[in-house]
Amino acid sequence: MNQLDNSDRDQRLVSDQFPRSSAYHPDWVMANAMGSNSMWLAEWLSTVMELQPGMRVLDLGCGRAVSSVFLAREFDVQVWATDLWISASENIQRIRDAGCLDRVFPLHADARSLPFAAGFFDAIIVIDSFSYYGTDDLYLNYLANFVKPGGQIGIAGAGIMREFEVVPDHLREMWTEDFWCLHSADWWRRHWARTQIVDVEVADTMEDGWKTWIAWHETAHPDNNLELDTLKADRGENLGYIRMVGRRRKEAALVDYCWPDNLRFFPPEYAQHPLLRNESA
Repeated sequence: MNQLDNSDRDQRLVSDQFPRSSAYHPDWVMANAMGSNSMWLAEWLSTVMELQPGMRVLDLGCGRAVSSVFLAREFDVQVWATDLWISASENIQRIRDAGCLDRVFPLHADARSLPFAAGFFDAIIVIDSFSYYGTDDLYLNYLANFVKPGGQIGIAGAGIMREFEVVPDHLREMWTEDFWCLHSADWWRRHWARTQIVDVEVADTMEDGWKTWIAWHETAHPDNNLELDTLKADRGENLGYIRMVGRRRKEAALVDYCWPDNLRFFPPEYAQHPLLRNESA
């Protein structure tokens, strides 16, 4: 088996489009990937979000915490790396090796049953997983509870360029159940805007996103001929990457009775009182 020399290996996943991600070793990125290049998508999303040092960020559906490590290292934020499929015990080993134990905190949780206090996060980021649960008409009402009023919620991942009712012939073989939930940026904009919970600040598609998708798979998943052949046949007509950012409206009223979390308990509203007898009211 031919071995790549160091100069060739160093060029894998190097991209002018993603300068921050290009600094990370391709072996580490590919070994910890789950489907898409979450680091590329996180970098793309970060260009339209306000990430400041010290912020508390929820990385929902983080997978193997690649995006969480990236956000912590690049923006000096604290990240709660939350995923259902990958255990916190596995992720903490990866986080420790990346030198991020003081900034990335792994949790094992369902996106519909989150163990956080209301308004705990300054921002919420979701990379390539939101379509699996966020299409629920009521979900944004639930998720927005965990970000401060005025905080941003950003998503990025695979999507379609336009809505269609009949699957194009060249997509049919690849169009399995996990593709049913893909939508366009315009669809996502309407889906969020009509709730009046957030002001949608960005809803767009990655320029030549299909080429980026191919570049990743040719490096990380070269044997996935079905996906590669389908993307090349489609040439960006239907498939690519989408992103959206919404800012929680300060006046938005969230309704707890329609939340998806059946285990969540809603106590009465908190009223502040003096702690000690000698404190004034």
